Formats: sequence, C-alpha cells, structure tokens
Amino acid sequence: MSFEYLMSLEFWELSSYVVTVVALPFGIIVYALEQRKERQNEDEELYQRLSDEYADFQQLLLKNADLQLISGNALDSEMTDEQRERKMIIFDLLVSLFERAYILVYEEDMSKQNLRLWATWEDYIRFWTKRNDFRKSLHDLLEGEDPEFSAYMKKIASEAKS
Repeated sequence: MSFEYLMSLEFWELSSYVVTVVALPFGIIVYALEQRKERQNEDEELYQRLSDEYADFQQLLLKNADLQLISGNALDSEMTDEQRERKMIIFDLLVSLFERAYILVYEEDMSKQNLRLWATWEDYIRFWTKRNDFRKSLHDLLEGEDPEFSAYMKKIASEAKS
C-alpha cells in the first residue's frame, strides 16, 4: 500500500470520528431546538385562533347589547322570551368556546408557555362564572360536554359562587 493511500484512509477515518463525535450530536440538538420552536409557534397560532373566536364572540355581545350581558344589569324577569332565548344561545356558544379552549390548551401539568396561554382563558371563565345567571345555566349548558371540562367549569363556578 502506498503512503498516500494510508494517509487518505487515516484522513477519512479521522473525519468519520469527528462527524460521529461532534457533528451528529450538534445536528440532533439543532433538530430538537427547531422542533421545540415549531411546537411553540403552533401553540401560539392556536391561541391566536382561539383569541380571534373570542373577539368574534364579543362582537356578538355588542350586536346583542340590549341583553346587557357584560354589565349584568338586565334581570331575566325584565326580558322578553325572545331576549331570554338569545341569552341562552349566547351562553351556549360561550361554553362551546370555553370547551374548545380547554381541550386544545389546558393540561394538568402545563409548561410555562401553555400556562401563560391558558391564564387568559381562565380569566374569561372566571369573569362569566361570577354571573349568577350564567352559573345557574351551567347545569344545562354542560350536559353532554367533555366530562373533564364539565368538572373544571363546575369547580370554577363553585369558587365564584363563594
């Protein structure tokens, strides 16, 4: 064997060790970081879509301002049958939105990022469960919904009641 051939062989063997020891772990780390960043972007995109849905819901509240759902000043006894029906439909839409957010975002052991995203939804849920008429409607509204979501809503509602 020639000297050049042996040097070439040693060069390639050394190169393969360098790739194995340095480049391969580096590539794996870069790949893992990219996957994590992609998951974070997906979570933020999901949160943005849910936020847009809540903004649409607020537009619905604006279109139905006669129900005074934000201020809570209108009593059921002062509402017409048609107003009470609209209010129940709006509450039903709200519970559906909360359930979607719960299923897509909520986890028992959330990362710091998911906890940050969920905190806004919990604020919305707490705002609405402070309303006596919403809490009274929850029993019917939660019928047939996800059991874990129903338990969560009932827990928050009982905290708001007391």
